[in-house]
Amino acid sequence: MSLAVAARFARRELRGGLQGFRIFLACLALGVAAIAAIGTVRVSIEAGLAREGAALLGGDAELDFTYRFASEDERAWMQNAARAVSEIADFRSMAVVGDSRALTQIKAVDSAYPLIGTVGLEPQISIGDALGTHGDLPGAVMERVLMDRLGLSVGDRFALGTQEFHLSAVLTREPDGAAGGFALGPRTIVLTTSLEDSSLLAPGTLFSTKYRLTIDPGTDLEQLKTEAALTFAETGVRWTDARNGAPGISEFVDRLGAFLVLIGLSGLAVGGVGVSSAVQAYLSQKTSVIATLRTLGAERKTIFLTYFLQIGALSVLGVMLGLLLGALIPVALAPLIAAQLPIPAAFAIYPAPLFEAAVYGLLTAFIFTLWPLARAEEVRAATLFRDALSTGQKLPAPRYIAITLLALAVLLGVAGWFSGTWWLTLLTAGGIAGALVLLTGAAFLIRVLSKRGKALSRGKPRLRWALSAISGPKEGATSVVLSLGLGLSVLAAVGQIDGNLRNAITGNLPDVAPSYFFVDIQKDQIDGYTDRLESDPAVSRIQSAPMLRGIITRINGAPAAETSGDHWVLQGDRGVTYSAAMPENTRLTAGEWWADDYSGPPLISFAAEEAEEMGLRLGDTMTINILGRDITGTLASFREVDFSTAGIGFILAMNPSALAGAPHSFISTVYAEETAEAEILRDLASRYPNITAIRVRDAIDRVADALGGLATATSYGAAATLLTGFLVLIGAAAAGTRARVYEAAILKTLGASRRSILASFALRSALLGGGAGLVALAAGVLGGWVVSVYILDTSFIVIWPSAIGIVLGGILATTLAGLAFAWTPLNAKPSRILRALE
Repeated sequence: MSLAVAARFARRELRGGLQGFRIFLACLALGVAAIAAIGTVRVSIEAGLAREGAALLGGDAELDFTYRFASEDERAWMQNAARAVSEIADFRSMAVVGDSRALTQIKAVDSAYPLIGTVGLEPQISIGDALGTHGDLPGAVMERVLMDRLGLSVGDRFALGTQEFHLSAVLTREPDGAAGGFALGPRTIVLTTSLEDSSLLAPGTLFSTKYRLTIDPGTDLEQLKTEAALTFAETGVRWTDARNGAPGISEFVDRLGAFLVLIGLSGLAVGGVGVSSAVQAYLSQKTSVIATLRTLGAERKTIFLTYFLQIGALSVLGVMLGLLLGALIPVALAPLIAAQLPIPAAFAIYPAPLFEAAVYGLLTAFIFTLWPLARAEEVRAATLFRDALSTGQKLPAPRYIAITLLALAVLLGVAGWFSGTWWLTLLTAGGIAGALVLLTGAAFLIRVLSKRGKALSRGKPRLRWALSAISGPKEGATSVVLSLGLGLSVLAAVGQIDGNLRNAITGNLPDVAPSYFFVDIQKDQIDGYTDRLESDPAVSRIQSAPMLRGIITRINGAPAAETSGDHWVLQGDRGVTYSAAMPENTRLTAGEWWADDYSGPPLISFAAEEAEEMGLRLGDTMTINILGRDITGTLASFREVDFSTAGIGFILAMNPSALAGAPHSFISTVYAEETAEAEILRDLASRYPNITAIRVRDAIDRVADALGGLATATSYGAAATLLTGFLVLIGAAAAGTRARVYEAAILKTLGASRRSILASFALRSALLGGGAGLVALAAGVLGGWVVSVYILDTSFIVIWPSAIGIVLGGILATTLAGLAFAWTPLNAKPSRILRALE
């Protein structure tokens, strides 16, 4: 009976239209739209990767070998399993034109490349013709940016190692480029056979080989993967197939999408503040209606259900509007988004992200509207002409508090399940909750200080009026500080995290980082290389170490993943070195270094921090696959490894006899004066053409550029949160219009000028905005510090330009919103206003 009556009352209330609920709908729709749009773009990219998996990979399946080519038996298995096989070697080297040199990522291919897709070239010739012989030189293609860097044109000559090449065409599109991952230099493609005399693929040099396979239609890829795992067991070979042709990109998109959705949830929390304020303001206007219904015998349950159904219907409308925007905007902007993406995306309307956004929106609306709705049922018939929502108890009945906490737990559980990152979800929720508590306390403090500050504002009427309004119950200081402050807090945290991450990468370069990394220094070259640099007064320091690459396959006899999960050390190959004496500046945290003449079973020194994360102990055994050979050693010591200096650091070090006979090269870092860097590079490159030089500053710049893209993406998410906060701010300003009209009428009657009244309005808005900005800055700095220190493991300093911008932004936003709603009070006639209130 109560539900039927409440539904009838709710329908009648809805006849009044959306007046009073525009900000409510806008806040809810914007938050849902942001999450739906992020999810739609993410799923579109995932669908594109799945659809183009074979093209991205360059085949139906790929076998990846570390610094070696496949053996005859391994080749025979691949030939038997596939219709066609293509071999690719990938490595870094220096492209040389006269005295000019530039780092390039070389792809050495065979005549079968590419198995799937086509290579884009200018002029439009086939890749076979481009890489064929031109006169007496083999052909090559390279990206335009590398050509411009070296001053090359099509038809010119350049050298890789000791081999000269004819530049046949510009590389405009690499069909399998997305599967290659992050590269430090632009791409050059040549035939593997053309490098036979280049000394670039000698045993021990750093390269990887990929064997692409095309499989007969209908072949079970999972079964073939299992067969490959058995055939190539303990060899360190990695399998990838078209079901996930670019696993690194797919994982990155997944994690970035989850992070942006969590930022979107922050936006929904900001919108929730606006939703709660709008509901409370609406119900305050309905106090007399509620009291009348109670006089006529309506039960509390009927009152609650009436407005619960009404607000619920409006919440569904807001969520549907958000879903419509979130689904259509990515599809409408698909050409623009696709043009910015280096990977394919299949834009369409997908139900999964829309369902996720709808769940978030409905739960948020429920959580933020339940308390004001619960307080509405406390209105009594005796309070017919009083504002019970302002004068009654602040907290609802205990059952509503319990239901709210339960809904909040459900929201967190759903967010953790959808995002797949429970730790980040809980951290985000804790940050939002902490910011809300801090902002609520700040709003209370602002009102108290404003009330006490009135005594100090004598002789300054504009300031006194502003402080009186802020400390009064009608100004809505709490709503302003909460809405704007939370949006600014998210933006401040993103700014601090981005600034500190960039600082961690580039900040120490002038004093700490080496000038160059040199790789692929052969055993017979290391002495001459060292002599050349030690005799140079511009060189302050040289570090050199033997370098091998290995894959950790087993720990204590069990597969490594079973023991240490998906730790990053186990994801791919890792650098391995050897040393008889303990290297300089090495500090052991546990165990002992082996004797200089030790020749017993293999011993391992492992990075202490990573060992703790992986659960390793001294005496554990570890199997490392190096060049297809398993070497099992015992963990003899743990040591500190500091990668922050950009110097040489190895997770794994072994005694020399453990790696005796394994072909390898050396790597080296050189610390030199910047003015001498070019001469050092020219001299070493002319003596040892096979050596590859990586300029650390250039590598840092490429990483910083990639981080810039991430920062832009997260800033967009934070901006959506801030926009929601600004909408809530507008709602709070609009809700206070009636109070300002009355205030302006009184002040005009007492002789105040329009300019003074306007200045008072602007001053109160600026004070509230400054307060919100300062609190947001504190919350953002705290959040940035937690993420930087405990998640990204970097140092932290306050990024002051971003910090000052946050405070100024808060002042500007509140001032604009306040002034936008100041004209009605200023233009109102005092006689009409005061007569109506008699």
